[in-house]
Amino acid sequence: MTSQFHLTFNTHGRGSVEITADIAALVQNAAVDTGIAHIFIRHTSCGLAITENADTSVRDDLETLLQRWAPDGDPAYRHDMEGNDDMAAHGRSLLTGTSLSIPFGGGQLLLGTWQGIYLFEHRTHGHRREVVVTLMG
Repeated sequence: MTSQFHLTFNTHGRGSVEITADIAALVQNAAVDTGIAHIFIRHTSCGLAITENADTSVRDDLETLLQRWAPDGDPAYRHDMEGNDDMAAHGRSLLTGTSLSIPFGGGQLLLGTWQGIYLFEHRTHGHRREVVVTLMG
């Protein structure tokens, strides 16, 4: 059995938004007990990641790393149609990725103790982001 859901999240600019509870609610109410939750973001300037959910400084430090790896306004960039953060956001999207697959069982995501699911906004301004969740079991 497969079911698919579309979720929308409003971001407030660069940073992370935890979406674990939203995905967990879909799994808890699913018609199937065991399977895989596939999560896909429909954008090229944000991403998805599983990371530490206990200490917020981890996500702050990840942002510091992303700034080093894909800095805004690098003069070597040719693509800047939407501003100084445009190409950097696309590069950061490749680093975080656009999809995740997470097993579930007994109506619960089988994440580790300190793991959470995050939408990482890579643009400096907020955006409305769409996520497709497909539950297969």
